[in-house]
Amino acid sequence: MKSDVLKYLELAERQARDKKMKTNTKTYAYKYLELAEKHAEKIAARWVKDVRNNTRTPTYKKLNEKQLADQCTEFYQQFSKMFIYENIPDDVTKYFQKYALECYALDIPAKEAIYALILMRRNIWLYAEFQMIFNSAIAKQESLDTLNRTILLFDYAVYEVTKEYQELMKTT
Repeated sequence: MKSDVLKYLELAERQARDKKMKTNTKTYAYKYLELAEKHAEKIAARWVKDVRNNTRTPTYKKLNEKQLADQCTEFYQQFSKMFIYENIPDDVTKYFQKYALECYALDIPAKEAIYALILMRRNIWLYAEFQMIFNSAIAKQESLDTLNRTILLFDYAVYEVTKEYQELMKTT
C-alpha cells in the first residue's frame, strides 16, 4: 500500500509529463523513497543484524529482535514524510521524540540510540546503492542531492533524539 507521500509524488510526476517536461522516468528521489517504503522490512532486518553486532551498540544485543525490527521499519516508513517537506512536520518531530522515549525506556544509552540512527542511515543508503537506483552518469547529481537530503534528515533526527534524551534525563 502506497503512502500519501508516494501518491503525491506520482501525481506530481504525471503532471510534469503532461506538461511535456523532461520527466520520462521516475526521479531518483522518488525511486529512493519508494525503495525505502517498499523494502522497509528488508532494510530493517539488515539494520538489526548490524546494530546487534556492532561494538558501539552493545545494549542492542540484549533486546528483542522483532521489537528492534519493528522500530526501524516504522522509522523507514516515516522517512518519506520527512524527505519531501522543506521543514520537518510536527508529526515527524513527535515520531523522533517517541523513538527517543522508546529507546530510553529500553535502557539504551543515548550514545547507542544515536549510533543506531547512524546505522539506519547507512543501511538505507547501502540498500539503495545495492539496488543500483543510481547507476547512470546522469544520476550522479541526483544521487548526491538525495544523499545530502538523507544526511540532513538524519541530522534532524539525531538533534531531536538528543534533545528528548536530555529532557528525559532531567525528569529521572
